[in-house]
Amino acid sequence: MSKFTLSLLDPNTLLPHRAGIAGLALALSTIDPQAAPFTWEITEDAVHLAWEGTDRDAVQWLLSQTYQIQDGYLHVPALKLDLQSRYTFTEGLKNTLLQHNQQRSLEKNSTSLSFSIEPGKPEITLKFRKIIDCYYTQDFADCFNKKGEFKKEHSLKSQHLPGLDECFVNGVYKESSIRFFAMLFLPLACSYYQLPNYGSALVIPDVIDLVEWVKQRQESSGQIVERIKAPYADFCASSAGGSALRFLLREKIIAGTQTLSIRYCEAYQLGKQSWNKQNYVKQAVYRVEVKPEILELYDIAEQLFPSKVTLKTDGEYWLAPSNILPWISENLVRDKPWYLGFYEFRKRYKLYERKGLVDMTTNTNCLGTQEQILFDAVQGSFGVYLSNQFSYRKDSLGGRDLNKKEAIDVFVKSTEKVIYRLQANTQHGFAKALVKFLSDFPSKTSRGMGAEIYSLLYTGNSWRQARDLALLAVATYKSKKGDALDGQEISIESSPDLETEDSTFEMEL
Repeated sequence: MSKFTLSLLDPNTLLPHRAGIAGLALALSTIDPQAAPFTWEITEDAVHLAWEGTDRDAVQWLLSQTYQIQDGYLHVPALKLDLQSRYTFTEGLKNTLLQHNQQRSLEKNSTSLSFSIEPGKPEITLKFRKIIDCYYTQDFADCFNKKGEFKKEHSLKSQHLPGLDECFVNGVYKESSIRFFAMLFLPLACSYYQLPNYGSALVIPDVIDLVEWVKQRQESSGQIVERIKAPYADFCASSAGGSALRFLLREKIIAGTQTLSIRYCEAYQLGKQSWNKQNYVKQAVYRVEVKPEILELYDIAEQLFPSKVTLKTDGEYWLAPSNILPWISENLVRDKPWYLGFYEFRKRYKLYERKGLVDMTTNTNCLGTQEQILFDAVQGSFGVYLSNQFSYRKDSLGGRDLNKKEAIDVFVKSTEKVIYRLQANTQHGFAKALVKFLSDFPSKTSRGMGAEIYSLLYTGNSWRQARDLALLAVATYKSKKGDALDGQEISIESSPDLETEDSTFEMEL
């Protein structure tokens, strides 16, 4: 009688092994015990298997029940996928674990697929080559000896772990029977994402409770996760770091009020390297821990900067990702302030989703107390400056009110002038420019806040963070009457928080 115990606590297991054990537990949860040629038990941290026949017969039977080909898609009964999810799962595997032609065979001709992303929007049309066969549905005879027993060692390749290349010195990576067996079920525990520029990402979770994880998967099967327009929209991520955050957020939503059954996840970004032009090479690996405050910020950002159905030049529609969401995501996965690097970001993207940024900065959960003080101070002074600019333009026109076009022109030019004024490249230069700006255009929001602003300017290297926040405050300024950018109505008068001359903002450098 053969007995196998695959434990999450085994010190020789790595993250992919533990995820594979979770995938095995999920596969077993949908199998009829009376029909199986083996018995099993799933505990919180291990899967116990036993069978009377040969290893080959038991394992091959289990794999045949786990992976199937149906209608050109890889079908996994344990995942209970709808048609669109079967497409994203199959395409995700083809772009990660099954990239090599030796690992799967496809139909020669492509099939056109049309998916609806959201009601009232045009459908997305895709070209898809259906799958005929793949590694997981083939015969695993090479893994066993003549007696049908597992060989002691097995070669691991990219179909077991994406980006795994053969070492030119030591050869292929070898694995024991138990850990190799676990890796065969890794696809069930992972999530797959398509990245811009033909890249892809594979997200592997660190499961800490098999029973709870399987239970949550079973309860969520066939349900539409909150706020997901469609599986294809969820499949298209704007960055690898964002895919990790998206995965953890979905896990949190699935768990609901229950304890989350994972601690962290790793996202493998796959694509070409300068030394290897193949798409399956690792470009980066992101490890992202489950932190409620980070997931809350990403949740807000994902809703404010969604991908949009956009018409291409060839007349077809595609799902265009946000430019801002990858930038915010990269900050969050590194546990940095979400707005960090706005100085450089604005240089790269002159056009960006300003309305979403305005909403992000007005959300009470997006800025800390000290950050809010500096942000409000800069916006208050900018309101005074903008009001002066409107007055100057009105006087130049003989006192008549500005029309909408003229008001937009004043608003845009004022924004550019102040941003240029504050984008110094040194700590002293920025501090000097900021203090002068706040002093020249005083407002109530900066009164008595000198110590807090001084702390941001002169604590370590936080002046760069302060510069990003100040530039963001100007770029997202919205008066009480609104403005004309991003479809919002413009305010002919800025309604600033004007001060008297004796309340000038002062701070010693």
